Amino acid sequence: MAGMAQRTLSTTTVPVSTDSLLPRAVTTASGLRYAIRQRGIGPLPQRGDRVTVHYTGLLASDGHIFDTSVQQGGPLKVKAGQGVVIKGFDEALLLLPAGSRARVWIPAALAYGPKGRLDPDDDAGKRYIIPPNANLVFELEVLKVK
Repeated sequence: MAGMAQRTLSTTTVPVSTDSLLPRAVTTASGLRYAIRQRGIGPLPQRGDRVTVHYTGLLASDGHIFDTSVQQGGPLKVKAGQGVVIKGFDEALLLLPAGSRARVWIPAALAYGPKGRLDPDDDAGKRYIIPPNANLVFELEVLKVK
């Protein structure tokens, strides 16, 4: 192919903070961002509805998984919009119809804020599951709304 410059793939590592879904994310007034991977055709949760959801929570800084519903023995069942879960998770549930799969970026202010979340298995009370002021990323799959 005469006249075409040869391109090579970069061998540098891509920072964990670079996320291919982020450019198409919607940002809400609170600062929550979400990108729908697959829009469900089921009902949209209303405040007080029982939502069954699979989730995986990661630290935005390094991609470390801190919690997943699979390790908890099954999907989470929670009343949406009732403050049972962190603010950002609660807000996201009200945006996703049943059957939806999405990635959600939750700023620290809508998560555990400056307190973080200590590891309950650390008797010294110094090890964090979620460090103070950590931004979080969740993969969500809304299974059912009732």
